[in-house]
Amino acid sequence: MGRLSGRVAIVTGAGQGVGLGAARALASEGAKVVCANRSVDKGEAVAAGIREDFGATGAEAIYIETDVSQRESVLALVEGTVSAFGSADILVNNATATGGTSRLESMTDAAMESYMAVNYYASFWAMQAVFPHMKAAGWGRIITMGSLNGINAHRYTGMYNGSKEAARSLTRTAAVEWGRYGITSNALCPFAATPSWQGFEKFDPESARAIVEGNPIRYAGDPEQDIGPVVVFLASDESRFVTGNTIHADGGGHINGVGWRMELPE
Repeated sequence: MGRLSGRVAIVTGAGQGVGLGAARALASEGAKVVCANRSVDKGEAVAAGIREDFGATGAEAIYIETDVSQRESVLALVEGTVSAFGSADILVNNATATGGTSRLESMTDAAMESYMAVNYYASFWAMQAVFPHMKAAGWGRIITMGSLNGINAHRYTGMYNGSKEAARSLTRTAAVEWGRYGITSNALCPFAATPSWQGFEKFDPESARAIVEGNPIRYAGDPEQDIGPVVVFLASDESRFVTGNTIHADGGGHINGVGWRMELPE
């Protein structure tokens, strides 16, 4: 019996990166995993891989096409999960908008709104939707991916920073309000070798190199082997007394900050 046998987990943005690693790690412990992703090909491939690799543990996996920037799509995701598996015990708010840079004085409302839709509102809508099911069960686990970018306020990524910090604050507020119902709610700030990180390495190799060199463990983590086990812990019975926390699974990069050297022209 796996540590998460019988539990049902929703992972948004499960098609790649940290979401993929989290979905596989949860399945390896016996969870039934709903892989939510906008890309059909990626989402279906992840679900199929889970069924093939972890079916012997009792894990099951399905894909539900989801655009987390749309409220109705998020609500349909939760409804589909409960319809398929009968509950929604674990929510991993992982889907993330990344990649944009802008000076604050040049940032547009449209850019900020697009980041808030994915990085904040998606978590808000999903949390509201799973709450009745978790409350009725007297058990629930909410895990929201935050970012050291927001905590340290790295320059030129204000729309990303602000939206991630808003979601982190929301997650901590849920811990305060919903703890009485057996629901824990934590933020996790990972540093992993994701497609987004690999894109940043190409965009600004000097800053990327400085970040890795300033990291005590000196490498970008593996989404499944390094980040996944932390997700599993936060999703398990073992974390029942851990809530409202921000946990850094980043090789120690948060201790003294990272070498964020990126510059933009005036």
